[in-house]
Amino acid sequence: MPDVLIVIGSKSDLGVAERATAVLDELDISYEVHVASAHRDPEKVDELAKAPVEVFIAIAGLAAHLPGVLASKTTHPVIGVPLGAKLGGLDSLLSIVQMPAGVPVACVGIDNGKNAALLAAEILALNKGELAKKLVVYREGLRSR
Repeated sequence: MPDVLIVIGSKSDLGVAERATAVLDELDISYEVHVASAHRDPEKVDELAKAPVEVFIAIAGLAAHLPGVLASKTTHPVIGVPLGAKLGGLDSLLSIVQMPAGVPVACVGIDNGKNAALLAAEILALNKGELAKKLVVYREGLRSR
């Protein structure tokens, strides 16, 4: 199984997922991307939550329940990426950050798949020294971009 499982609520969210996968590719982190809506396909979300991965990235807009539903079904870190689908993404952002006590979801900026991937990499790097070194090099490269 991959290190990171990216779950998007619909195929229209693929652009933000690709921002995450570009970073994961650059850092040689294994991942899979799945489409599963917390509302339209809850059984699939339940199955994905059982995947033996280290970190989940959940990308969702509007009510943005996907990250919270995943977090309620796993003890692995879940990173939520709110989408700017309506209200400038504020609705999605608030849905992700306002999780009840005991069901934490890390949240990055609206449409910021890149930061979600970097946060996932930082979590993985806690136990992977080579990845930690790659992150240092990556960050140094940001200075020249």
